[in-house]
Amino acid sequence: MAHHPHPPVTGPFAGLELLSSAVVLIDEKLIVRYINPGAENLFAISRRKLIGLPLSRLLGEPPGLGTALQNALRTSWSYTGQDLKIQRSETETIHLDCTVSPIDATGVRLLLEFRPIDAQLRVAREEQLLQQQQANRELIRNLAHEIKNPLGGIRGSAQLLERELADPLLREYTEVIIAEADRLQDLMNRLLTSHSMMRPAQLNIHDVLERVRRLILAEFPELIIRRDYDTSLPELTADREQLIQAILNITRNAAQALEGCGEIILRTRVARQVTLAKRRFKLALELQVVDNGPGIPEEISDKIFYPLVSGRDGGSGLGLSLAQSFVEQHQGMIDVDSHPGRTCFTILIPITERT
Repeated sequence: MAHHPHPPVTGPFAGLELLSSAVVLIDEKLIVRYINPGAENLFAISRRKLIGLPLSRLLGEPPGLGTALQNALRTSWSYTGQDLKIQRSETETIHLDCTVSPIDATGVRLLLEFRPIDAQLRVAREEQLLQQQQANRELIRNLAHEIKNPLGGIRGSAQLLERELADPLLREYTEVIIAEADRLQDLMNRLLTSHSMMRPAQLNIHDVLERVRRLILAEFPELIIRRDYDTSLPELTADREQLIQAILNITRNAAQALEGCGEIILRTRVARQVTLAKRRFKLALELQVVDNGPGIPEEISDKIFYPLVSGRDGGSGLGLSLAQSFVEQHQGMIDVDSHPGRTCFTILIPITERT
């Protein structure tokens, strides 16, 4: 970095100049008010260019950070974010841990301290998460198998009993048993088909999104669905039906959260130099589904992709779990950043070069 001297920093921030760790101070509107030399080095940017600009200009919008900053402002609690992916340049992504601490200084509300993550530690974390998700899915599949067998017996017995009953009022009870057994059977089948065989082929992601858009608008005609497509995206090798189902589940989730009235944005971009499931890819599809709804309830925000977790009465809690399964089968990942007024699901899927 060029060694042009800064005017000396005085006042309450002078001590931060000597820290080797990267420190950024922001105000209540998330505007950068100070960055120390450690942060200039880490982000390869001079403070002169950054002070007075929104924090998003430096960090983009890593999933979860926006919510954490709003919570820290509202509750004055500290927060530690693990493995934030920050685009330092067009060709370089850095992985950081971030600690957010509320402070009380003139014009400044939050202190953010960033630490680069050791690559081995990041891989270990990813492995642990993948193993946990795998164990969850295995448990659910085993449970589904165990539940299916007795369900068949319950349904068959209810049918036999129905034939023996002369009283139509009593038959209503057996009809309820049969209908509920069928509903549970359907739920179990959906749990067991999340790992069906893939049928990959070349496809245009925007054809997939247009199909999803038509299906959602047929179901929720009052919705506004905006397109923000990067038409320069190359073709993707993927299972068309799985991809439609995954994006449909996420978009329907958003439409239900909006109760059919509101706005959803379908956005596509190219992401460069991306690491997914411990593999490095030159190019990846970054697909976002953004809605302006109430946000994901805080009590389930960290469990939203678990099977049978739903933020909606009557929801099966399978839509997002299945979407995650399908995306992972494409060597991709899915993430979410949610706060009231804006929920953004981001899907990253590698674009493999054709040989």
